[in-house]
Amino acid sequence: MARFGWLFTLVLFAALLSACGATSAAPTSAPAATSAPAATISPATPSAPATTAEPAAAGGNLTVFAAASLTDAFKAIGQQFSAANGGATVTFNFAGSDQLATQITQGAPADVFASANTKQMEVTIKAGEVISGTQRTFVRNRLVVVYPKDNPGKLSALNDLANPGLKIVLANKNVPVGGYALDFLAKASRLPEYTTEYSPTVLKNVVSYEENVKAVLSKIALGEADAGIVYTTDAATVKDGSIATLTIPDNLNTIATYPIAATKNAKNPELAKKFVEYVLGPAGQQVLVQYGFIPTTGSATGAAPTAAPLAIGGKVDKPMTLTLDAFNTLQQVEIKATDKGGTEQTYKGVPIATLLQQAGVQAGATKVVFTGGDGYTAEVALSALQADKNAIIATDQNGAFRDIIPTQMPKFWVKGLVKLDVQ
Repeated sequence: MARFGWLFTLVLFAALLSACGATSAAPTSAPAATSAPAATISPATPSAPATTAEPAAAGGNLTVFAAASLTDAFKAIGQQFSAANGGATVTFNFAGSDQLATQITQGAPADVFASANTKQMEVTIKAGEVISGTQRTFVRNRLVVVYPKDNPGKLSALNDLANPGLKIVLANKNVPVGGYALDFLAKASRLPEYTTEYSPTVLKNVVSYEENVKAVLSKIALGEADAGIVYTTDAATVKDGSIATLTIPDNLNTIATYPIAATKNAKNPELAKKFVEYVLGPAGQQVLVQYGFIPTTGSATGAAPTAAPLAIGGKVDKPMTLTLDAFNTLQQVEIKATDKGGTEQTYKGVPIATLLQQAGVQAGATKVVFTGGDGYTAEVALSALQADKNAIIATDQNGAFRDIIPTQMPKFWVKGLVKLDVQ
């Protein structure tokens, strides 16, 4: 009976959408406040892109349930997939992964499920809605602390999250990002510089637990709380300067793994399979990198390691995505540097200072965070990179990007570089 209820909802939604003549619009710079994600597919609004790609007669229909953190990236992928598959109509339902898993197990008509963690994918597998072994990891993400630009909580370090009177918002523990946030606090509490009291003290400062990551980010962007924990990809969607960030180091962070699968009862199994393959392939992976996600590599994605471009973003006026072809057209220099082996080598690449100048670094930026495809990160002072003509972005024998910074220890040289974030 639940399945027929969902079918009726979809039919009603389609009729309303046709009557309204909805059209797509550009993404907004910050998410709107929300108390809970929509349980049904949301129609297009003037301030956000339509969640349904333009239909065409021969393309077919596809319903994709995807984690809220994938909203902007999957909308872009949906547009491309539709164009590449005869104008197929792709309808998205974005919400917390736990909510989506519940909806699917209760009979919601999903053709594809993309979760922000493996736990909720396992829920659908145990319920018989996804066949075990068909799920595949398609992207990764990591955590960051966000706070309003005017910094009412006077935050300067992670320890400050335990300051008395601070107002913190987190996602519910059942939502992947909420669980990862608790993992961060638990890891920190095991270190002497934070002490065992860190996690319980921080949790006393939590004033609300939100139903998805977009709701957490919205409250911070609107100044309704002093701090929150979201994915780096969500923080990067705020372009109006209303938030600032605190980096969570690798030893305390969690590299979130996102699985995707076609559902067992997909109404259009062939189109569902094509969508999964598209997300895993070079075209889908490039879109995900553009939106700040960390791509997977090797056979897990179906994409060649060289397919991942370099996304340059953060506090810049002109975010860019540098492909290998575009990189090879830029003027390059040769430098000498010593890697871990202790042997001096000659490297050829584009000065990082040149790329930063092209992107247009905004006032107030102080550092650059380099992120590799495996989630490894390194931070370097912005002033050092701007002054060092020998700090370059180079490529290895497979065409993958890496940074070479002779004045820094090799541990700051990130191989398989996919993201350069100015903070």
